[in-house]
Amino acid sequence: MAGEFERTKTGQYVHDVEQPEQPEQSAASSSDVPDLRGIVTQHEHRSLIRGLGQRHIQMIAIAGAVGTGLFLGLGGSIATGGPLGALLGYMFVGLIVCSIQFALGEVAALLPVTGSFVRHAEILVDPALSFAIGWNVVYGCFLSVPSEISASVVLIQYWTDINAAAWVTILIVVSAVVAFSFIRVYGEIEFVFAILKILLVVFVVILGLVIDLGGVPGVPRRGFHYWKDPGPFVEYISTGSWGRFLGFWAVMTNAVYSFAGVESLAMAAAETQNPRHNIPKACKRVFARVSIFYLAAVLVVGMVVSSADERLGSDSGTAATSPFVIAAGDAGIKAIPSVVNAVCLTSAWSASNQSMLAGTRTLYGLAIKGHAPKIFLCTTAWGIPYFCVLAQVLFSLLAYMCVSNDAMNVFWWFVDLTAAGTLVSWIAIALNHLRLLKALDKQGIPASELPWHNRITRFTSWFALISCIIILLTGGFAVFTTGNWDPASFVSSYLDIPLVLAAYGGYKLIRRTNTIPLESIPIQEALDEANNDPDNVPIKKDSIWAKMNIFWG
Repeated sequence: MAGEFERTKTGQYVHDVEQPEQPEQSAASSSDVPDLRGIVTQHEHRSLIRGLGQRHIQMIAIAGAVGTGLFLGLGGSIATGGPLGALLGYMFVGLIVCSIQFALGEVAALLPVTGSFVRHAEILVDPALSFAIGWNVVYGCFLSVPSEISASVVLIQYWTDINAAAWVTILIVVSAVVAFSFIRVYGEIEFVFAILKILLVVFVVILGLVIDLGGVPGVPRRGFHYWKDPGPFVEYISTGSWGRFLGFWAVMTNAVYSFAGVESLAMAAAETQNPRHNIPKACKRVFARVSIFYLAAVLVVGMVVSSADERLGSDSGTAATSPFVIAAGDAGIKAIPSVVNAVCLTSAWSASNQSMLAGTRTLYGLAIKGHAPKIFLCTTAWGIPYFCVLAQVLFSLLAYMCVSNDAMNVFWWFVDLTAAGTLVSWIAIALNHLRLLKALDKQGIPASELPWHNRITRFTSWFALISCIIILLTGGFAVFTTGNWDPASFVSSYLDIPLVLAAYGGYKLIRRTNTIPLESIPIQEALDEANNDPDNVPIKKDSIWAKMNIFWG
């Protein structure tokens, strides 16, 4: 029956839908035929190179999550919800991210495959869901690359008015060189960029505290003055308690997109050294670090900038909109704008690289399971799926639209259509984990046998799943209020939902797939594969210094 697993002669489970027909080959060319047996396929073992260490995947996730959303976007959150409303919103979303990270870590430790949660859905839920989620991720990542390049050009124009086309060309060429390079090159670049971001976060948080406490000559001590006037909350759309709640809710929705990217650390699991130990460890550390950075930044921004400051609503897209720059400028510190703009530039380009990694590896994973053309399985001698990279580089040419301001505005609106994709991905991660736990119960296998497991995740995954669904359905609530209807905002908030549902339903209709029965999910096969994996070696215990190091250890 379509959608079920069957055992091969080798004792491994294979999905009967996902096996493309393999023509007879001679002995000399048989190595060119993908071997799709096993959880982590032999094709992945043979074609990809494990060049990413634990420090790389931790920094890839941090580099994806700490970007322009932190340095430029916090001002909008303060203006919408007030200092306390913004802090509570980010704290709530931080709990969701924690739940998602733990769910992803448990499943990825058992199933360390390229494409991460997209491939997990194929094994744990339904091939149709894998197809829908996978193409949604590819769609979003392919559009994110030109959008981030466009954002980089806007940031560059803070210093110079040289024709935008020249900068677009340079950024595309450099991005392509990195994407076609050995995976470790990409990992080292993201490692450096992530450290720059971390250092800037630490610097601006300390700077904000110095300004707030009166450490700058001529600047009075503020303390929590702005929490009292204009107040801890901002009334949004409505008035009174309801208006303050709506302000909080709008901030929480924005926070989801600020945290977006933390789920990318498992996308290249098959290219990660010792993934069954390194990915769970990275999940724990990345959540703690990103949460500390964001919460500290939100708290400090709410202390040094008034939520009523009109400059927070500026749409210039450069460092001028950063609340840190506003606070530094008011304190008479002149060099901060260029420093923040420079790191924002590396952040935007880094986010472009991260989207390219996630998009190409997801497309490669779809091709492995027969959900994308086989041509995307081709890899270089150093393990790079070059047709996947080439496809994404071609999409990057859309960045030339930023040469025309009108075209850029249209393009940014188009990119907004994929914003809900982050929540869709988080929903898939939580659903995959819950299905894994139910299958363990159904098959009588204790969860303690998993390579990594926490008892609390039985509850936190439900919390994350329900919360993400509610936020997804209410993300565009403002358009339903009196006088605020906007067709563009409605479409950008909700179009992704019918797109995913159409892809899911269309695949099921055409391929006649069924939801994988709990008793047919190959958990024991995955456990045996994990136990027999020569790379599955426990990581040496951290030293006291490493445990205290919350930044890059």
